Amino acid sequence: MKLLMDAGPWLPVPPPGYGGLENVVATLTAELRARGHTVVLASVGDSALPVDGLVSAFPTGRFEQLGGPYPQVVGTAHAHEQVVLATLAEHALAGEPFDLVHSHVEVVGPALLAGLGDTAPPTLATLHWDTGRNADFWASFDGGGRVWFAGVSDTQVAQAPARLREQVVGVVPLSVPVDGPPPVRRANRSDAVLVLARLCEAKGIDTALRTCRAAGVPLVLAGPVGGLPDREALQVALATPGHPARSHPDVAWFLDHVEPHLDGVTARWIGSVGGAAKDELLRTSRAALFPIRWEEPGGTAVCEALAAGTPVVAMARGCLPSLVDDGRTGFLAVDEAGFTAALGRLDEIDPETCADEARRRFAPAVMADGYERLYGETLDRARRRSRHRLPAPRGQRALR
Repeated sequence: MKLLMDAGPWLPVPPPGYGGLENVVATLTAELRARGHTVVLASVGDSALPVDGLVSAFPTGRFEQLGGPYPQVVGTAHAHEQVVLATLAEHALAGEPFDLVHSHVEVVGPALLAGLGDTAPPTLATLHWDTGRNADFWASFDGGGRVWFAGVSDTQVAQAPARLREQVVGVVPLSVPVDGPPPVRRANRSDAVLVLARLCEAKGIDTALRTCRAAGVPLVLAGPVGGLPDREALQVALATPGHPARSHPDVAWFLDHVEPHLDGVTARWIGSVGGAAKDELLRTSRAALFPIRWEEPGGTAVCEALAAGTPVVAMARGCLPSLVDDGRTGFLAVDEAGFTAALGRLDEIDPETCADEARRRFAPAVMADGYERLYGETLDRARRRSRHRLPAPRGQRALR
């Protein structure tokens, strides 16, 4: 099968540090190519993943723009998708069309591809986000029998608007590499626990600070703030007039609720980490924390932690109950008191059990199997329904 894999314009594939979506794309693409599929990647120019072709609108990622003014963000996404559409047209005119597009670009990707009507290649779009934040779009979107969707967790799909659920062909949980070295024994790990995420309110970073302080456990925060990778980049941005970070809500929240509590010993921020440094950090931490206060749809970092044999402590929200076996691979809490108590029980979790479960559930082959099945289902549905659209929502006219 010849696929166009659209990862969007925000980060390279694979990302140098933070980038859950881009890590998923890298893992899936490598497995698909190993199975004989041809994969052309739509990303940014400095993506280093081995592929059968790379197309891009920008030489480097535009992650810092996310959270900025709407016209700037949406313009970047559309510029990227224009390249995607041009690539589809070029290959079709050359008599070598794509069999399928696998889009990972929220809203803009499905909207523009559906707008091509019956000339659009069959498209499977993975829902990586909480669909509630674009509920009006999803409540009225019609893929025209050409654009279909995959969820990353059952809870994500269950919470989606009814019209979107009608166009979901299945759920494929996220995957991460699971072929690393054996887990580090508990006795050889750091005393510190780890948060590997964007440092923002939705990720519950302030909850991590409070509960670790109450439990007497050192905390390491690894991740970007407002798209900025580390403290130096943040300081430069704040000192630059007009820089998007100066009005970024995540930056303001970090400065008010996180920065005052960082002492470099009991709580410290090390910025974004990637590659071998991230692997080592995951493998040697006592636990990975996910004190989320939103309906997390996928949880790539949860899978990464378990693959490293590192127990997970998380709030029981979104997809987390489907990823963490409470009392066996980690602990699920419903409030801060329960979260704090779980930090005192970390030695009850066996790292080998965590790694075994990750190999069984989150291996790249498992994800590729799931997507190959959904690719076939998408092609079948596109053939059956290419000229039949869903009934329009009440008060709207169906597009023909």
